[in-house]
Amino acid sequence: MDLHTVEWIASARSRSDLGALGPDVAPLAGGSELFASPRPELTGLVDLLSLQWPPLVIRSDGLEIAATCTLAELSRLPAVPGWTAQPLFFECCGALFGSFKIWNVATVGGNICTSLPAGPMIALACALDAEVLIWRSDGTDEVMPASGFVTGNMTNVLQTGDVLRSLHLPVRALRARTAYRKIALSPLGRSGAVLVGRLDADGFLLTVTGATLRPELLRYPAVPSAGQLQRDLARLDSWFTDAHGAADWRRAVSAVLGEEIRTELEEETPTS
Repeated sequence: MDLHTVEWIASARSRSDLGALGPDVAPLAGGSELFASPRPELTGLVDLLSLQWPPLVIRSDGLEIAATCTLAELSRLPAVPGWTAQPLFFECCGALFGSFKIWNVATVGGNICTSLPAGPMIALACALDAEVLIWRSDGTDEVMPASGFVTGNMTNVLQTGDVLRSLHLPVRALRARTAYRKIALSPLGRSGAVLVGRLDADGFLLTVTGATLRPELLRYPAVPSAGQLQRDLARLDSWFTDAHGAADWRRAVSAVLGEEIRTELEEETPTS
């Protein structure tokens, strides 16, 4: 979609160039969401791709993902020895149905900042205990858990002029075993629920997205019983209804998918 009110586009070369951002000037990365609907309030765009952030940096303590990293780049990261959770990258990318053109322009940061409940990069970041680095408009940096970044349906902690810089996935989570489930009302429809389970030395984590207004994380010191998990899922209060699923359906299918994940990871747990 053409943004007819936009009069100029600037290429950011340094952080200081982000000072042009404001109520009528938006950051531009892949643009797959930005150009998807009218933005009559916008008169300018600041291109973040010209900052040339390295998309993926493998470090001894984990993986740094630039906000401008595309889904294609993330999905094609060569296998890293010991990173048992790495197949989750492709699984979560696959939850965003789109052509190869979309995968090659849609960015990890853009998906998270759009903050749709069905955003699969939100599921990935929360399931692997990512921390996000935010460049605040006043020049300060803020690091926070990805699980607290999204606050509701298309809302998050960013203020005008702020930019999501990167995500850091800790190596302990990358070495964990994971299980992934996704369901939609139609084969090519937006996700109605995306659930990810993770099991490592710290315990069991179930991340619920897509079905809830914000990411919901259930943590346990070990794989919980079926009854405990179902009771905790039933206590969640952020189920919602839209064209992609009713709240009661989302609650019901999440209970089924959650039990599938629990069973899968429990069966893989070594016995002493």
